[in-house]
Amino acid sequence: MVKYPPNVGINDGVILFDGVCKLCNAWCQFIIKVDRQQRFTLCSVQSPEGQSILKHFGMPTNHFDTMLLVEGNHCFDKSDAFLNVVNKLGLPWRLLYLFKIIPKGIRNWLYDRIALNRYYLFGQYDSCMLPSKENEHRFLKGKSEKQ
Repeated sequence: MVKYPPNVGINDGVILFDGVCKLCNAWCQFIIKVDRQQRFTLCSVQSPEGQSILKHFGMPTNHFDTMLLVEGNHCFDKSDAFLNVVNKLGLPWRLLYLFKIIPKGIRNWLYDRIALNRYYLFGQYDSCMLPSKENEHRFLKGKSEKQ
């Protein structure tokens, strides 16, 4: 039997992001605006739900250097996570998926340059930002029926 991460079902797409990172929060606002079919649910890595998903995949729970995309019981990180997300957003965003032809090592090196300097380049919040009332349904909440 396949074991899915906590609060994630077989057809779910969950984007885990650093809730204090201003770049990551801008990415989430972009997803909310562009993902009109609502394929993705967002989840801060600092939240209890995010922490339990990180533990499920054996990822660090005290430092965060990558966005994660969880689809069912699969986890994608770094450039693979980014490219898999944009590929599902439709045109023109899915055209960015063409960068998949670049070798993964080079893509991830570029991703790491941004990720490791994101606080310096873009800043950070003192605490995780809370979703607005109109967008709170886009964020993962503990749901025992999906476990």
